[in-house]
Amino acid sequence: MLTPENITKTDQQAINTIRVLSAEMVQKANSGHPGTPLGAAPAAYALWAGIMNHNPLNPRWENRDRFVLSAGHASALLYSLLHLFGYGLTIKDLQQFRQKGSLTPGHPEFGHTAGVEITSGPLGQGFANAVGFAWAEKFLSTRFNKPDLELVDHYTYVLCGDGCLMEGITSEAASLAGTLKLGKLVVLYDSNKITIEGSTDLAFTEKTAKRFESYDWHVQTVEDGNDVAAILTAISAAKAETDRPSFIEIKTQIGYGAPNKQGKPAAHGEPLGAEEIKLMKENLGHPAEAFVVSTEVKELFAKFAADGAKKNQEWQMLLSRYEKAYRDDYDEWESWNHTEVAPFKFASKMASNEYWHYTDSTATRLSSEIVLNKITDSLPNLIGGSADLAPSTKAVMKEHSYYSPENTGGSNLRFGVREHAMAAIANGMSVHGRLRPYVAGFFVFSDYMKHSMRLSALMNQPVIYIMTHDSIGVGEDGPTHQPVEHLAALRSIPNFTVIRPCDTRETAAAWAIAITRTTSPTALVLTRQNLPLLPGSGKNALNGGYILTDSINPATNLPDIILIASGSEVHLMTQAQEELQKEGIFARVVSIPSFEIFEEQDSAYKQSVLPSEVRIRLAAEAGTSFGWHKYIGLDGDIIAIDHFGASAPAELLFEEYGFTTENVVERAKVLLKK
Repeated sequence: MLTPENITKTDQQAINTIRVLSAEMVQKANSGHPGTPLGAAPAAYALWAGIMNHNPLNPRWENRDRFVLSAGHASALLYSLLHLFGYGLTIKDLQQFRQKGSLTPGHPEFGHTAGVEITSGPLGQGFANAVGFAWAEKFLSTRFNKPDLELVDHYTYVLCGDGCLMEGITSEAASLAGTLKLGKLVVLYDSNKITIEGSTDLAFTEKTAKRFESYDWHVQTVEDGNDVAAILTAISAAKAETDRPSFIEIKTQIGYGAPNKQGKPAAHGEPLGAEEIKLMKENLGHPAEAFVVSTEVKELFAKFAADGAKKNQEWQMLLSRYEKAYRDDYDEWESWNHTEVAPFKFASKMASNEYWHYTDSTATRLSSEIVLNKITDSLPNLIGGSADLAPSTKAVMKEHSYYSPENTGGSNLRFGVREHAMAAIANGMSVHGRLRPYVAGFFVFSDYMKHSMRLSALMNQPVIYIMTHDSIGVGEDGPTHQPVEHLAALRSIPNFTVIRPCDTRETAAAWAIAITRTTSPTALVLTRQNLPLLPGSGKNALNGGYILTDSINPATNLPDIILIASGSEVHLMTQAQEELQKEGIFARVVSIPSFEIFEEQDSAYKQSVLPSEVRIRLAAEAGTSFGWHKYIGLDGDIIAIDHFGASAPAELLFEEYGFTTENVVERAKVLLKK
């Protein structure tokens, strides 16, 4: 283990090897960011070789320390570390940097490259994810640790840059981390004062350390980013501060070692050039050959890797003792690690009649609260909360306590008014493992959350998003709070499931889908206004779309028209069906709470619900029409809102914008006359 007292010339060679490999990767790809790897290599080396507990032979070791490269554009630095420490990346992999199908993509991707803890790149995301890591560690340690056996005991380390700290999400996350006293979160700030456009003074003159002091973080400064001993000492001091997260500003020079680009914006995001790399190697005393690692450096990294394997083995022995001493807790620990739902008894819960039995008409946000509190006993690792909107989103587990610095076992979370950080923190919790996080907010504020929601999908993380106040039903709050384009926006995200239920039974189906989808996120889009329980709703919603109620023309053995809707508009269609029936028009009502789930069904099922022979179709949804045309076809129509709303009582807005039984009936007749 590297310490401030035993730093040798070989350690300096190792640091320079990290620098050179990183620059060579970028040069060979003719694309990338060499500046940060050159400047931050000493800090990264000090952390990985002298502080972090990690095992290259077992990258998913449960109790490893987590390293988050929030400055994801500096991925060459991470790949160099993974290669040198023995995580399986070869020199050939480094030479394929940023190439199609390689293990070294332009920004780190979770699940793609062993040793990459989180998908980072969009600045600030990794920082906020790391808060989720640290929060998960604290919650799990409270639940499972014993006085004599600390099963969960690891740190989360972040390497971030000036750009990360300019992003607003970082401020949100840092403020919350300080409030929560997440003492096992340590941030290394690569303070090189350079961005793409030039000096950070052009747009970033704040006293960053003072900002983090105001967040109640433990703050230190290392004046020389090449002083490995000082960096090691600072990180050790940060670890000793257990009641506050730690922020270490490390003053570096971007592009260090490249004589003509060191300290300049040109070092940030473009290859150094072959001649400059040659000069850099001479400057650093590194061999001239490309992608070379000396025998001494290889042996040094092998020793560090062996130390990590030993620590992993020691923890494994601790786990064995834990299993013998605390069998029930061990069994629970093991069950929390399963991605399948069966170990949580949820499958049997969903199969029961009680799960689907409801009698009251209510807003689907209240329906969600009812269902959520039915399932919490089956999902002990469910954890989540709202962005200061719990009384409105109804996303509280009533039998569970609230998390606080004094109650670190509470599974109801308070994020404050921090939607973007909330979603990113949930991603961190999910990726950390053993927890199933949900977050809640007003649907219109999914705009603030969108990038993190996209990353949930990109990383295959089953984060559950409870989005309430779903339409113009918000009423008097006006167009700023009335989501009209948001359904289309979320439906456009690959690997993301959107469910807009029409009543409590469909909401129960929505929760069942969300819980059982273990490789993708789900948004439950819920109403503020009351909705009636509809006959025929329920389990069939698990198919994403289904025939709610039918009326068949005996002459054709088909309906004359298909009325399609989601959410609050489904009831409107059932009313219109009744009126049309009085006039001898046979209408089928199809509820499609989820486009994504419906599209997963086989063609025979979809044809049975929406037969191609029935081309006259009318849809209704209190949002934009975008996306609905694949269901209504060229001969169909849709009642939608392709404009912003207004501040007025909800019932008046629904009437003005055509969401009435009379308008549906009239529009249906027009279609039938064509």
